[in-house]
Amino acid sequence: MEVLAYYLPQYHPIPENDEWWGTGFTEWSSATSGRPLFRGHAQPHLPADLGFYDLRVPEARAAQAELAAGAGLTGFIYWHYWLGGRRLLERPFNDVLISGEPDFPFCLAWANHSWQRRWGDPSRYGEMLLEQTYPGEADDEAHFRYVRRAFEDPRYVRVDGRPVFFVFSPGQLPDPARFVETWQKRAEDLGGLYLVAMLERSDYRNHVADGFDAAVGSAFVDHQSDPLTRLRSALINRKVLKGPKRFPYPVHYDPSVLDAIEGTTFPILAPNWDDTPRLGRRGSVAMGCEPQKFASRLRGALHAARGLPEAEQVLIIKSWNEWGEGNYLEPDQQFGHGWLEALRSELVRVGHLPPKEIS
Repeated sequence: MEVLAYYLPQYHPIPENDEWWGTGFTEWSSATSGRPLFRGHAQPHLPADLGFYDLRVPEARAAQAELAAGAGLTGFIYWHYWLGGRRLLERPFNDVLISGEPDFPFCLAWANHSWQRRWGDPSRYGEMLLEQTYPGEADDEAHFRYVRRAFEDPRYVRVDGRPVFFVFSPGQLPDPARFVETWQKRAEDLGGLYLVAMLERSDYRNHVADGFDAAVGSAFVDHQSDPLTRLRSALINRKVLKGPKRFPYPVHYDPSVLDAIEGTTFPILAPNWDDTPRLGRRGSVAMGCEPQKFASRLRGALHAARGLPEAEQVLIIKSWNEWGEGNYLEPDQQFGHGWLEALRSELVRVGHLPPKEIS
């Protein structure tokens, strides 16, 4: 079984973020700005063992990989940004690829969305910072050539014998079926690709007809059935109550969420969630997040993953290090290694890992 976690590379300054958010901006700028917005609201979330790392530093990347492997993750899913030929935040992954270190598996998820202003000055919300464009065949060919070097790396994660590649918003592609066909043709000498449609923020559901091999849905779709959450959200939307929106962290994983998606669907779950450092009162908070509840949900998600065909057993964790969204597995100052220990304990329970302590 592959147990993969999304990996955010926004932990080093880039000129674009300096221009948009101020000199030296990184994800830590968002995370450390978190403040309690209601009674019992735990903010800010701060890192423990790894500190406020800079992903330009090889030792930081090596320490992440060591922790991830010790907890039973089998690879990182690096967010990959290609906007009409323009690349962003590419340095950490390029350094991993060029150096050959750390020796820890990886794959890519194309974050094919525009960059817009979603926090800061409220009068500028929605401002386009950098638009995702699809210039045509030449750009498509250049994009494939760029990622091919990753596909050829022996560390690259394969599913059903093929390099796996995630697409964040497949419905935004000008012609998803053509994208699948042309990329599969370009990858014929690699044995083809295993293409995954990410459906969390889209109504697109033609992934099977368009040729995608699998899909992954929302990490929190099962919270929407809670009546108090729906009522509070409605009152916030009507401005009767102030945000942020809150919902109880689900104690159990509901496998029926997979039945609503056609074809092979990878189970996904999040250990925690609180994006108020970025969005303030417009954000949302999963209430009662703690490692024990995460472990409880993991049991159901692992069972669902083990029910997939043997060559396609994949579990997705959202995420390894989204600190600005309060969504991470890395050690923090509240629970220490609790999130990692919860993951490892459940992987030991199902026989995926030998029983031993995280060092």
